[in-house]
Amino acid sequence: MTSIKKLRWQSYFLAVFLMAGLVFLPFNLWADTAGKPAATTSDEDVLAGFEDEKSADDDALSGFDDAPTDDDALSGFEDTPADDKTKASQTKKSPSIWHFSGHLKLAGAYSFSHSAPAANQSDWRGLSRQRTELQLALRIKPSERWQVYGAVNGFKDWVYTTRKEDFNPNVVSAYEEEIEIRELYFQGRLSDRFDVKLGRQIMVWGKSDNVRVTDVLNPLDLREPGLTDIADLRLPVAMSRLDFYVGAFSVTGIAIHEIRFHKIPIFGSDFYPGDVPPPTQEKPAGNFEDTQFGLALNGVFSGWDASFYLADVYDHNTYVKRIGTSLPPVLKRQHARLKMVGAAANLAYGNWLVKTEAACLSGFRSFNRSGQEYARLDALLGFEYAGFKNTTLSIEAVNRIIIDYDAALIQAPDFIEAGEFQSVLRLSRDFLNETLNLTLLLSSWGITGQDGSFERLGAEYDLNDAIKLIGGVVLYQSGNLARFQNIGDNDRVYFEVKYSF
Repeated sequence: MTSIKKLRWQSYFLAVFLMAGLVFLPFNLWADTAGKPAATTSDEDVLAGFEDEKSADDDALSGFDDAPTDDDALSGFEDTPADDKTKASQTKKSPSIWHFSGHLKLAGAYSFSHSAPAANQSDWRGLSRQRTELQLALRIKPSERWQVYGAVNGFKDWVYTTRKEDFNPNVVSAYEEEIEIRELYFQGRLSDRFDVKLGRQIMVWGKSDNVRVTDVLNPLDLREPGLTDIADLRLPVAMSRLDFYVGAFSVTGIAIHEIRFHKIPIFGSDFYPGDVPPPTQEKPAGNFEDTQFGLALNGVFSGWDASFYLADVYDHNTYVKRIGTSLPPVLKRQHARLKMVGAAANLAYGNWLVKTEAACLSGFRSFNRSGQEYARLDALLGFEYAGFKNTTLSIEAVNRIIIDYDAALIQAPDFIEAGEFQSVLRLSRDFLNETLNLTLLLSSWGITGQDGSFERLGAEYDLNDAIKLIGGVVLYQSGNLARFQNIGDNDRVYFEVKYSF
């Protein structure tokens, strides 16, 4: 078993070294071979992403702006009859209402820090992912105001086929293959002020790129933490969304009809924190009274924007509840119903972007305070700096504090701390005329990372417009938090080839 401090300080020294190298690398070392000047950062670039929720989350008009192609400069010299030219022009200017797209992905990972497993335990040494993934998407846009979009995603991980005897049968069953409807929605504009979007979709709340505070609507895929960003981890849910626009403001009302929670590491996974399986999970029935709700008010102004949120949703995490009084006790994992009041804001000043979020969530439940509810206050502050050439540096930190904390919450099976501090540092830089991107991500829990941490150094290279090569290394350190106590041996390199069409 790797100790809590395994590789922590070595990783920090490596991170500092890489940061210094990326930021202060001579600017002309990676200059465009064609002699083209590298892109510079302007105030307009800093404000990029400050659009309202409408544009950030698949604006109702997104994809609706296909424009006719310009007339040929030599059109006046053709001998085609006028009627034929008109028909040809109409044919040329009418875009197809169908748009088919998707991607094919080949992904792998190699775990290099695991020791030999004990008898009857999974062997995670060596090749731990050998996945083929296919996503197919179809957009139908019959008019400028309406569209239908659907995407289906599926994968097959051949590691669990070729090495089936090395893994827990539960792991093989859950991780070997999967297929799901990624998104399926109907979207349109009812009037100049009202948009509607119905179906399975993703709705992003908040301003942070790395940490969730007010972003409570969509669950996440947490089965292999650290390998990718939150933007690629959100799971869609079926919801109805209505947007109203007036001036610089928009109001969004949401009703969530699908009951869906985080995908977490299952028993036997190298990211599962314990040696015994968890209690059975109970989910809400999905009746009409289980519908979840959200309301957002957004304002976008010159140099800053702000949002206010209300939500009545289920906790994506579970708590353990004792059922009845029998011995031995019958335990179930259930989901509490939470109320959230939150706010978020961005402020741009020169090359700086300041992010802040805060939320008060009430309705949490626990095993050791059975029958009682408790509340939590989350506050985030972040900074992003884009003053270096082709480089972005961001730092985000969030503190989560339990209100009226009871010392009983730290006991099993709750393991709830009075407070939880998380910080994320991201350094990203483009090279080779923006075809190569290197990103260093440091994520830690606790002031010094004592509660758990990981570091990821990744690279993405655009081989051409359709093919992208991705690879990197992730280092994990175990920590005091229950979910991080046994992750220190999970260090791995990963690689991926993605073909988009």
